[in-house]
This record gives sequence, C-alpha cells and structure tokens, in this order.
Amino acid sequence: MSTREVQNKAIVRKFGERMNAQDVEGALAHFSPSFVDHAVRPGMPPGIEGTRLFFNMLFKAFPDLHATIQDSIAEGDKVVDRMTCEGTHQGMFMGAPPTGKRVKWSFIDINRSVDGKVIEHWEEVDTTSIMQQLGLVPPPSGRLSKRQIGAMNRKSMFSSQGVVG
Repeated sequence: MSTREVQNKAIVRKFGERMNAQDVEGALAHFSPSFVDHAVRPGMPPGIEGTRLFFNMLFKAFPDLHATIQDSIAEGDKVVDRMTCEGTHQGMFMGAPPTGKRVKWSFIDINRSVDGKVIEHWEEVDTTSIMQQLGLVPPPSGRLSKRQIGAMNRKSMFSSQGVVG
C-alpha cells in the first residue's frame, strides 16, 4: 500500500472516530470546502452543510449511535469501508417517532481524498433493514409462491435451466 493510501485511510478513520464521539465539527474538519456528497439525502442541502444536518439529525434519533469499520480498502485516492452502525431509536428518524428499538444496519462508504481532505463521498445503505427493524416496513414472508418461482425459473440470469431445474 502506498503512503498516500495509508494517509487516506487515516483521514477516513479519524473522521469516523470524531463521528463516534459525536464531534460533528471535528469530523467535518477532515473535509474539503468543495466537498461533494453523491449520497445526499432527500431534503438536505449539498456539500458539508447537508452532511452536518444529516449527522445532527442522526445523533438526535440515535443518541448512542456507534459505527464500526468491518473492512477498509484503499486504492489510489479512494477508501472503501464496509461498516455497521448500531443505536437505539430515541428521536424522530425519517418521519418515524421514537420506538426505543435497538437497530443495527450495514453500509458501504466510499471517500475520495486529495491533499489530506475528503472531497467526495458515495454511500450504499441497507435502509430496508433499518425500516424493518423499526417496524415501519414488514419483513419478507420468506416464502415464494409457485407463480414467483415459475417467473424466476423462466428469467434466471444464473443459468439457462433457470433457478429450479
């Protein structure tokens, strides 16, 4: 791993440490003023201000929120982290009143850094799992109908024989 990749991982790790301490301003100090968030949430302004608002909202909803890096991979100017977040729902979140439920979800963050600052961010979050754990979306039934199996069998991308031989 190059020196730059090691430094970029350290920047992202420090950002995460500050967020786990709920020091939003300390975390955002690792961002460039021209930061672009490609995962900006609906209703949030772009850039650092949107990120600030999002995390302040998240910490009100989950005051004990903690993120854990499961895997971290750096290549060039990008760092990819596979992470989990865990917290107790004690405030409004995505329009949902507090449930008191403990939730855990996974996500993948990609951050691009230049000159010691994060300048771009992408993210994929398992929002369905969050909503299911909060009781806002029912979990899948776990059973497929014969019609669904037949449709999968006809349209399978995995083999010419379909899912069910």
